[in-house]
Amino acid sequence: MSKIADWVGVSAPLLEVEITAVSSIEDADESSVVFAVEADALGRALQSKAGVILASRKLESAELPPYRSPDPRVLWVADAKYAFAQVARRLSVNGVQTGVHASAVVGQGVAIGVGTAVGPGAVLGDGAVIGSECEIGARVTIYAGTVLGDRVVVQAGAVLGSTGFGYVRSAETGEYLIFPQQGRLVVEDDVEIGANTTIDRGALGETRIGRGTKIDNLVHIGHNCVIGKNVIIAAQTGISGSSVVEDGAILGGQVGIGEHATVGAGVILGGGAGVLSGKKMRGPGEVFWGRPARPLKEYLRDLARLKRR
Repeated sequence: MSKIADWVGVSAPLLEVEITAVSSIEDADESSVVFAVEADALGRALQSKAGVILASRKLESAELPPYRSPDPRVLWVADAKYAFAQVARRLSVNGVQTGVHASAVVGQGVAIGVGTAVGPGAVLGDGAVIGSECEIGARVTIYAGTVLGDRVVVQAGAVLGSTGFGYVRSAETGEYLIFPQQGRLVVEDDVEIGANTTIDRGALGETRIGRGTKIDNLVHIGHNCVIGKNVIIAAQTGISGSSVVEDGAILGGQVGIGEHATVGAGVILGGGAGVLSGKKMRGPGEVFWGRPARPLKEYLRDLARLKRR
């Protein structure tokens, strides 16, 4: 229990139990840790067999008869759900089998950090750099020269550093010729990339994914995009080349962003929102919705007008 307390930054009572897994309250046993952010959940957790209970401090004064006496299993934390996720990550890292699977293909000059796991069928191109404590899933393809920081998670089937979709058209013949795609992709520390997501390398410069960003399944990020720190991108979102998504932005599912667009820091794009090429969306905490995306109040007014017609 003291180890769990250290992980979430609190002091522990004099109770030593071995915790091996996180669990729902209903399925908990003596080796499980559970969490409670509401009084009802805390009441059920106290009646469970859980070895450790992470409870939000706002519940310390909650009336929970007959459990008024302190329970040594409870660790009071600022945000029990977040602390629960911290513990889950620590426990999952402890259970990961590190090393390169025998069926993986590793090119020349590849660097792989300590504690990294490379799954079956993965392909690491020449000169790729993979940091420490990364998890590279089955059949992931990482193209030559791609750089991943530490603790990066890449789920099965993702493709990183592929050639961007950039072409130049001849005005005389109508023929399309690919523009040089010789840049690189840099993924910073603590990024997580979902299954079957694709991220292109830069054309002449680089594509960069900022630290702590979380990308869902089936997302596409085009060449020369810059994604900031702690950005959330939900499934089926597509971001065209040379666009910027700044720190802390949230992109809902099926968002579409045109080329050279900017989504400002802290901006929230609702599911299915469309951002026109070159458009700049600004305002921390501002919610934009619709196609083309506009402030939520404006979008709802437009819907109301259509309904009255």
